[in-house]
Amino acid sequence: MAKRCLLHLDSARLSLWRWQRAALREEGSFAVDAAGVAGFAAYLAQHPEASFALLVNVAEEAWQRETIPFLRGADRVTVIRRKLRQQFGDAALTSFLSLGHARGQRREERLLLAALTHPEGLAPWLTVVRQAGVALSGVYAQALLGGTLLRRLRLAGESCLLLSVHAGSVRQSYFDQGGLRFSRLSSLADGSRAGLASALAHEARQVQQYLRGQRLVAAEQPLTVRLLAHADSRQAIAACCVDDELLRFSFIDIEDAARRCGLKTPPGDDRCDALFLHLLATDPPPVQFADETLRQPYRLRRIRQGIVAVGAATLALCLLLAGQQWFASEALLRQEAALATEAEAARQRYRSIVSAFPPLPADKETLLLFGRRHAELAAQGSAPQTLLFRLSRLLDAAPQIELEAIDWESASASASTSATASGDGRVSLAGEVDGALLRGRVRDGGEVHASGVPASGVAGTTRRTLAAFDAFLAAIEAEPELRLEVRQAPFAAGEALRSDDGAIDRLQEARFVIAVGRREIR
Repeated sequence: MAKRCLLHLDSARLSLWRWQRAALREEGSFAVDAAGVAGFAAYLAQHPEASFALLVNVAEEAWQRETIPFLRGADRVTVIRRKLRQQFGDAALTSFLSLGHARGQRREERLLLAALTHPEGLAPWLTVVRQAGVALSGVYAQALLGGTLLRRLRLAGESCLLLSVHAGSVRQSYFDQGGLRFSRLSSLADGSRAGLASALAHEARQVQQYLRGQRLVAAEQPLTVRLLAHADSRQAIAACCVDDELLRFSFIDIEDAARRCGLKTPPGDDRCDALFLHLLATDPPPVQFADETLRQPYRLRRIRQGIVAVGAATLALCLLLAGQQWFASEALLRQEAALATEAEAARQRYRSIVSAFPPLPADKETLLLFGRRHAELAAQGSAPQTLLFRLSRLLDAAPQIELEAIDWESASASASTSATASGDGRVSLAGEVDGALLRGRVRDGGEVHASGVPASGVAGTTRRTLAAFDAFLAAIEAEPELRLEVRQAPFAAGEALRSDDGAIDRLQEARFVIAVGRREIR
């Protein structure tokens, strides 16, 4: 971490303090002469990485109140610069403080213009700082830190005169509602406690008369005076600073003020320089007097620090996200391992359960084929009960028809078989509808000789057989919901049977194969 130093310049010397963790330690003091300036330059050369802030407490300063029209942007800056030139000429160290807006016939802004009117006393020190290229945050007036002190002590809501003791001088600053209105520095001839008390009482009355003359305080209004000093000087101060109709004195213990402001090294005497330096380090005022060229190294360092801070924050965020992703991946790996263990346990349980099943009557592929076929049949909605019931009625009416087998045949199963014409010209139904395949023979009801030849002869028996078969087919075709396919007739068309053994055998056989199915409704 870069070293942080605070510079305090008064009419006699430049003191250098190191501020670290709310503690101040004086590291050097340089007289206001050529030797002191050279010693300060040598110190800066040895500590190029340090950053500095300069607090000026000199009598050569000016404070002027001004009012400008309500403006914004570049117009406001131009008017304020013109006012500064009118008040302080070509002074290099100037600044301003806004006191708010006043509402009257027109809206106006009140300003407190400030200048360090003796730049020759500051020039050697600022030249050394510029040549060394160290980071200087700004040049600040000590009078502006009085408002910060009152705010820390919760006294900013009142109007008061703050008197503080410094090396060989007393500063008097008037604040109205926490805002600086007037400040000046007077020398202290007698540094004893009695001399200090007398000087404080004298300066309070002089400033009260000046404020009344400037109409900053009403003629009959009592002025509250806050005296910032060490507790050991309180008795002497109380003896000299006695309240009257125009002045109301109030003592502020400097050690108590340092503790309330957070300074870990409170002053041991009446001098307030360390307390104001601490306020400069922790809560610098918004107004400073250094130009931008003098503050450029400081601004560049702040930019570099900002870049480093952003980079560090980005790196920390990336590391945080990487850690989060790592923990998430570890959790996923553990979950994957647990799932794999559970899956293996489930497979083992499945194998143990399957091993206890009785053996299947067929292999897996056959069962799957039966299952698919069953699903197809169930989806088609075809069943043999209705068809077989109607066939049974037809068979009851045809006693010569003797069935030997009935096979159920579906349309999908017979789709590969082409339609054929029966012996008598009837059209086949194969491949169109589901139905029953009837296999049987036609019996002849006539008498038979001992030789096996029918009494009426072979030709007469053939006619009766064909007539019985045709009557059975006609009964089937008479049903409006049934369709017929003759696949094998008892006799071939045009066949002539003679009285030989082969003809008698064929006559006795007279077998047929027909397919009967439900008529397709279109």
